[in-house]
Amino acid sequence: MRRAAALIPAGIRQKLSFEVLFFAIFAAAVVLRFAVLDLKLFHHDEAIHAWFAYRLLSEGIWSYDPSYHGPILYYVTAGMFYLFGESDLVGRLIPSLLGCLIILLLLPLQRHGFLGKRETLVAALFLALSPSMVYFSRFLRHDIFMLFFTMLLVVALFLYLDTGKGRYAILAALGVAGGLCSKEEFPLILAIFGLYFVYAIWKGKFRLPSEWKIHLISAVIVVAGIVAFLYSALGAHPETLTTGAQRALEHWTSMHEQCRLCGPPYFYILLLLLYELPIFLLAMYGAGQFLLGETGLGYRLKRWADRVRGRSGEPEMGELVSRSLAQMGAGAGILKQEEFTRFCILWMVFSMAAYGYIGEKVPWLILQQLLPMVFVAVYRLTDTKTIIAVVSVVFLALCTWHVAFVPADVNEPIVQVQNSEQMREVMALVGHADRVAISSKNYWPLPWYFRGDAAKNISYFSRRVDEDILYREPYDIVIAYDVESYASLNGYEKRTYRLNYWFSWYDIEQSGNVPYRVMEYYFKRDGKVGSMNLDIFTLANASQAISAPEGWTGHDGVETTPAWT
Repeated sequence: MRRAAALIPAGIRQKLSFEVLFFAIFAAAVVLRFAVLDLKLFHHDEAIHAWFAYRLLSEGIWSYDPSYHGPILYYVTAGMFYLFGESDLVGRLIPSLLGCLIILLLLPLQRHGFLGKRETLVAALFLALSPSMVYFSRFLRHDIFMLFFTMLLVVALFLYLDTGKGRYAILAALGVAGGLCSKEEFPLILAIFGLYFVYAIWKGKFRLPSEWKIHLISAVIVVAGIVAFLYSALGAHPETLTTGAQRALEHWTSMHEQCRLCGPPYFYILLLLLYELPIFLLAMYGAGQFLLGETGLGYRLKRWADRVRGRSGEPEMGELVSRSLAQMGAGAGILKQEEFTRFCILWMVFSMAAYGYIGEKVPWLILQQLLPMVFVAVYRLTDTKTIIAVVSVVFLALCTWHVAFVPADVNEPIVQVQNSEQMREVMALVGHADRVAISSKNYWPLPWYFRGDAAKNISYFSRRVDEDILYREPYDIVIAYDVESYASLNGYEKRTYRLNYWFSWYDIEQSGNVPYRVMEYYFKRDGKVGSMNLDIFTLANASQAISAPEGWTGHDGVETTPAWT
């Protein structure tokens, strides 16, 4: 790196301090996470989460349902709606903020010696530009909440073991409580962390402070209090405290057995190769560096070979290196980085194994595998690795631009039943009609976009009803799921719109030349998408009257002029 730095004029080098570079990266992350947050319609899940938060705010209604995860998203989002009004943009503000704070949490790890400055900068760069990190930081789901609390827990645990200060035990407790109030899979993360820290303390890699029992009891009280307060809906549903854990276990066990959204064990590796290729490859290389390095498997094999040859009395190379570093005053920092990498490798491997095994395969679950992978990728950044990492940001930036900033239906696996941009025209028509009938069980995100007074003119039948029922009322628009639709309705004009869509493997599978088609798709991101469609029946003699005027913006300022051809 020094050779590369020597090419930069001295005046510029002096200005490019660690702090300047880090906050430049952080500023880029802020822009990527907050810019045009309402560019795309809410995803199917986002609309449901926002709707529950809206009901919590407007009616005071919320109770735990494992299908929709923990309470913290709903209370925080309801608070944002109270402060700033209900809209797509406001709903996504906290996820974007948490995505930024994850990057800031690198700083205490660097200041306490668990990351070097170069490693911190590259890790920040990866987290700032990662397509998955950016996309799901602009996404109202529980996963970015859980990822933030996971990162907070990691920082708090390592700082606690490094300093023995009780405030870090309380900070760890906040991380645990927040994670448990986010998603039901957080106990899996706790089990992985517990496995490592029990091993590390048993091996004497960290020393517990004398007050550790008091700190532990205090942390448990904090976790129990927060979890009980939020899961009981601030005391309104105390029964959740006795039934919630069992309901969650039963629900997600049944989801795993049903294989509702199935995929192979290597499902997430495919996503990593598609979106996070440089991070994945550098992480595999970093893991190899660690396992074969002087403090890893290579050192242990050499030591074993020396013993076989009768040379066990001689000091080993790894020991000599450690002694020299300690004498120079650098040993503690190096050994901290080695131990932190050991933890991250275990975290990465066990997370990948666990999520590979779990039957439910959805793109947002990649986050808990990607975070430790970033840390393994930046292990021992040589000049060559650093150059590769910096150059690779072009790949990450291009992927991020396509999945997060293209205002159209994109053929990407990461979107997972994203609501189609074609729905903007549907919402424009609905918003300008006097009476609307929804003769379908599939209609989200309409309840979110037409809530409160805007919902008064909409009749939700939640199923396909007989045509006679529709003729009894002078509905301007009838909406039906195209699979269970009507061939025609007297007096109505029919047009089909895409409700939501997803990446379809079948287009590739049926191409006749799968390897070629896979490579072609990798670079072009082209092909057909799977979709769920709605038939929109518009009253013929009123079709002109209910046509959306140009520039009509809908219920909460979302642009609803046609965005497709």
